[in-house]
Amino acid sequence: MVLNSIEKLLEKYDNGETTLKEEQQLKTYFAQDNVAPHLESYQTMFQYFNNTKQELYTKDVPLKPRKNYIYQWISVAALLVLSLGIFTQIGGNTDPLSDLTQEERMAYNQAVEVFDLVGSKFSQGESNIAAFGLMSNKLSEGVEKFEHVSEFSETTNKIFKSKKKQNK
Repeated sequence: MVLNSIEKLLEKYDNGETTLKEEQQLKTYFAQDNVAPHLESYQTMFQYFNNTKQELYTKDVPLKPRKNYIYQWISVAALLVLSLGIFTQIGGNTDPLSDLTQEERMAYNQAVEVFDLVGSKFSQGESNIAAFGLMSNKLSEGVEKFEHVSEFSETTNKIFKSKKKQNK
């Protein structure tokens, strides 16, 4: 009778449905020496729970964490680099072409003209491609209308063929 109730309690325990009172009954049962042989694995488990409950953690836990100053130094270095970059931009030359020779300026101006020409040609090409797209759409509409005409033609051919057969 006791073994049957212990097995039912173990089933409830495995499903996580036991109350604290039922778990205490299981602990007292498995704390004794005479346990059913097929339940000895549970006895080991409950003994482990009981032993670990009595263990204490004896190592000191530091209450104040050590401060890490590396992030402060990184932020100071980043601030210095940023301010140096801003200072050199403000105090530097405003005209980037002032350091170039006359030949280099002429080559620069020619390169700018070439890039402008290429850009305008790309714009013209884009508008031509758009025109081809419009033409393609119109061609598709024409094909659809032509399909209606071919259907009409097939229907009239069938009618004329059937009239010819009737006349013969």
